[in-house]
Amino acid sequence: MRKIRHLRAASAAALLGIPVVLSGCGMLGAQSSEAIDPPPPIQEAAMIQAAESNGKMATLPLTTVYLQDQQGLLAPVSFNLPASVDASNPKTALDAMVLGGAYAGMLPEGFQGVLPQGTVVQNVTVHPDDKLAVVEFSGNFAKYEAKNERQILEAITWTLTGLPDVENVQIWVDGKKLSQMPVNGTPLSERLNRTVGINLDLGDSFATNSSPVTVYFSAASPSGIQYYVPVTRFVSPGGDKVQAALNELIKGPAKNTELQEVMTGGTQLQSVKTEEDGTVTVALKDDMFTGGDPVPSELLQSVVLTTTENASGKDAKVQIEWNGEKAVMADDNQDYSAPVSKPEHINEIPI
Repeated sequence: MRKIRHLRAASAAALLGIPVVLSGCGMLGAQSSEAIDPPPPIQEAAMIQAAESNGKMATLPLTTVYLQDQQGLLAPVSFNLPASVDASNPKTALDAMVLGGAYAGMLPEGFQGVLPQGTVVQNVTVHPDDKLAVVEFSGNFAKYEAKNERQILEAITWTLTGLPDVENVQIWVDGKKLSQMPVNGTPLSERLNRTVGINLDLGDSFATNSSPVTVYFSAASPSGIQYYVPVTRFVSPGGDKVQAALNELIKGPAKNTELQEVMTGGTQLQSVKTEEDGTVTVALKDDMFTGGDPVPSELLQSVVLTTTENASGKDAKVQIEWNGEKAVMADDNQDYSAPVSKPEHINEIPI
């Protein structure tokens, strides 16, 4: 039996890195668009690509995009594309986020895109020297409800900054760079990045000088598949960012939604140290576990995701020490005894 208490949690919609606007944007919630039947040709193409070829199964490429789940929250979702599609092309990722778009039938149950139906992604240009992705949409991009504006902004930014060579994003529509979002007027900085936050939770102690940290809680798809949801919270400035984020992870999610805590009530953060090679060593203690007990995979994965999200650089590795031991085994038999990196693809959820 897992020694994890599951609580409900809430995320509040707010703005970070741009002015806080509670009217118009409102709470992060489900899109009002009706469900759209998946296009049969796309499903057929996926089946064909998955069929045996010369005695071997064709390999389907994975892409990771930020989609809206059944709670109305954004989560990274990795799913298969036909082998003929360039999954490394950032335009492909954004195409997969269009409601009723070409890849709608390939998304897992319980998830949908957030870009307005009919949106055309004209181009995405990546400037490696500046680590900047410039995305150009057609005018149909502006056909969304004001309450969805914040979520659309987050999904675009977090999807593109998940690419290895991208840290910043610009949004253009019909050949013009946007200084504000087109429907509700949310102001845009010159370059958008992950300081924008995602699924913002203001909590009870939000202050204008607070610093953002992003933590990963657990959730379950309609078919019972577990996945991770990032939530941005605000903490007192000036402290260690990774330590602050892990303390928020230990606190668990807020109430009123289906997010689940990943720590037990007795989990303690003993220390966070960054080694010379950039590895972040996280020492945790929990007396509910005795020597040799496997540790819940959700707990360990959430620690890795939360630590790498808040550490300096995208390539940080995490060494977990559990109750004073470096030999750490998860209940899914994954070995965490050596430093581990953030997975290349998060939340691989089958259709």
